[in-house]
Amino acid sequence: MTTGPTEEATSISTSDGPRPDPTVGRPAEPDTLAGAGHRDATAQEEAERHARTSAPSRLVRPGVPWLTRSRLADLLAAAVYLLGALMLTARGWRDPDGRLLGTRPDDQGFNEWMLAHAAHATTHLKNPFFTTLQNAPEGVNLVANVGMQLTGILLTPVTVLGGPSVSYLLLLTLNLVGTGFAWYWVLSRHLVESRVAAFVGGLFCAFAPAMVAHSNGHPHITAQWLVPFIVWRIILLARPGSVVRNGLVLGGLVAAQFYVGLEILFLVALGAAMATIAYVLLRPREALRRAPSALAALGIAGALVLAVTAYPLWMQFAGPQHRVGHPGNPDVYSLKLGSFVAYATESIGGGPTSAKGLSANTTEEASFYGWPVLVLVAVAVAAFRRQLGVRVLALVAIASGLFALGSTFSWGARKSDIPAPFALIHGLPIIDAMVIARFALITTVVIGLLLAFAVDRVATIAADSDSRAAGPLRVLAGAALSAALLPMLPTPLEAKGRVEVPAFVTSGAWRDHVAEGRTLVPVPVHNMTSVHWGAASLTGFAVPQGYFLGPTSPTDDTGRWGVAPRPTAVLLTGVGAGTRQPTVTAAEREQAVADVRWWKADAVVLPSHPREAELRTVLEACFGPARRVQDVWVWDVRPLTR
Repeated sequence: MTTGPTEEATSISTSDGPRPDPTVGRPAEPDTLAGAGHRDATAQEEAERHARTSAPSRLVRPGVPWLTRSRLADLLAAAVYLLGALMLTARGWRDPDGRLLGTRPDDQGFNEWMLAHAAHATTHLKNPFFTTLQNAPEGVNLVANVGMQLTGILLTPVTVLGGPSVSYLLLLTLNLVGTGFAWYWVLSRHLVESRVAAFVGGLFCAFAPAMVAHSNGHPHITAQWLVPFIVWRIILLARPGSVVRNGLVLGGLVAAQFYVGLEILFLVALGAAMATIAYVLLRPREALRRAPSALAALGIAGALVLAVTAYPLWMQFAGPQHRVGHPGNPDVYSLKLGSFVAYATESIGGGPTSAKGLSANTTEEASFYGWPVLVLVAVAVAAFRRQLGVRVLALVAIASGLFALGSTFSWGARKSDIPAPFALIHGLPIIDAMVIARFALITTVVIGLLLAFAVDRVATIAADSDSRAAGPLRVLAGAALSAALLPMLPTPLEAKGRVEVPAFVTSGAWRDHVAEGRTLVPVPVHNMTSVHWGAASLTGFAVPQGYFLGPTSPTDDTGRWGVAPRPTAVLLTGVGAGTRQPTVTAAEREQAVADVRWWKADAVVLPSHPREAELRTVLEACFGPARRVQDVWVWDVRPLTR
């Protein structure tokens, strides 16, 4: 049973030439993404008008089941995506407050802090784009980091009631489910006839190695549930007669994605630009004919986005603590050619060493498809190359994959001197802030779409074939697809215990010692200790240092990780590590007083520590006697800082 659009309404499922259209008695528009969008959207409008006029009678019509085969397929797809996401994150769900999920615990800590801050900003009506509650008193430009304002606001009830650790796990899980089902929905309603094909496309786009790898600590990357709808509205940009509507709908989706994840939005724009270039190269006259309406709609979308995002855009590029570029050599984060045929660390076909030397770290394993998937996609492209959409997608996959390799080609860990395409755009504004490997996120989506279209074409051919040939064809196609995808399927993410946050913080006892907006200084002054304590308090107090990207100095906005520690932070870190004796000079005491004033601190807090006695000696020499409160020592420094 086919429940999607007809073949004439599908841009990828048709051949290149024009086809007679019996509904209007003239040739249909040529096989282009825009033309298909026009036909599909026109049919959709007609269906909506029919639904509005006939809804009352249909609501009372007896004998019509709600759970149709198409709805059952939708529910089954959603259930499988949910089951897969829960399997992937299961080890974190066993103890959200006691475990860190994945291989990048610091990234998880920072994202939990971001969710806590979003909840704080929402409930206290504070600025969600800049804060001094981390890296006090200079603050952090949140737009220049991971953002996530919209997701943080939506998850505020969960964060307030269950804590940021539960909110983080829920976000990771729903990102996978939402991304898979969104692609399934767009594919099944607009691009393919077969629900199985739509399911395969959604499954690949949600659970490919890139999505699994970024589930190690990058929810702003896996939050791609708006991307399918943005892509579909881009296809419809050239729809005749609906320029304003197309522009407004696209603009609204883009603005929403801006507040979900700006980096993913930028990658969507790059992918759309590559597809447009490919379309122009393949169909220059047709592209020129459609350009005016597409550009007009794009202008409307751009105006809407600019109006809605003007302030955070200013914050990103000119606001306090803005940065330029990404720390270090961008080629450190490039992929190797071998990564495209290898298997990821968290996959059935991979393991702890399968990706070694092929990517920067476990979160950047953005390719790792394995030979079988690449061969299968190559066969599909060769078989269905007459379809314009397949050729466009193939060119985008090749281009984005090449850009992910960085400035030079290399197969394995050793770099060569052979220039690669990224060298042409290296150093361009915004591009210089990218993690190069993430170009392969575009490749991943394109491969998912090509697999969906290939499955759909095979299903159509089988349906049109002799019954004796249809069965073997389906079995052969299913076996080939299963054999290619099985080694690439993910394994559950690992989890490890986290350092316990003192009850002084989690119980709210800190409120008697730190005023709103003032700073609590954890000892030793460690970036992630500050982040974890701040998140546990729902950013109720400010913390020194932290885990973020910011400028190198007030006069140099080149991006760097974190901030240089204050002299007292260096002193306490040395004593805590045993590399410094617990003695304090008069100059160091004066510096300690100056530093707590700089931090605008109300309290200095020492939790249980292997060198607790030595640290306490130093702190008493600097600030006098401490007070024991629950499971910490507290130094009230308000007389020194107010």
